[in-house]
Amino acid sequence: MKDIAAVDIVIAPPFTSLACAAEMLRGTNVILAAQNVFYEDKGAYTGEISASMLSDIGCRYVIIGHSERRQYFLEDDGIVNRKIKAAKKAGLGVIVCIGELLAEREGGRTFEILERQMDKGLKEIATDSTVIAYEPVWAIGTGKTATPEQAQEAHAYIRGRLRVLYGNRADEFCIIYGGSVTPDNVDSLMACEDVDGALVGGASLKVESFTRIVKFRKVQ
Repeated sequence: MKDIAAVDIVIAPPFTSLACAAEMLRGTNVILAAQNVFYEDKGAYTGEISASMLSDIGCRYVIIGHSERRQYFLEDDGIVNRKIKAAKKAGLGVIVCIGELLAEREGGRTFEILERQMDKGLKEIATDSTVIAYEPVWAIGTGKTATPEQAQEAHAYIRGRLRVLYGNRADEFCIIYGGSVTPDNVDSLMACEDVDGALVGGASLKVESFTRIVKFRKVQ
């Protein structure tokens, strides 16, 4: 994703806007994703959205394991793994979120947490259409952002762990950074060797800022 001419643009609106977004994006190169998915395809699960429903409405990707899902809805690595498998079975690509809490970083446990989340969350998961999003929880919606050095260190570790898990196929993964990405810091983050893209939150809600992020400038 470092070649700006080949940047993949994915948007993930709320469930209630997916149908409208799918129609508006028809014929464009913008990819539609959902913010969540359930791990069963059918059954008595009132209110849940299955992967086949997302596929039918026009989604090509789904975000899984976001820190807010883990924090507020108690989704552990096992649930994340089940959701990934359900999405893959329905032909959806996945954006799998991993990352540490502030206390875990300050306690020197960042790599331990990332290793656990990858080893359990990615168990028996193929490399195709699988994106890993590193989102340090302490930098989400707080205005704090990991420095380029911190982001690169974490991404390099993630890539190294993927090589342990997948061997030569590890380079098939795209590893993106998420955590208060803005027009002001995107250039320096994208300059990191192992940062392949960005998972953008609040800054995506304004056309000008999101456009600037998509059109990041390479920094040597």
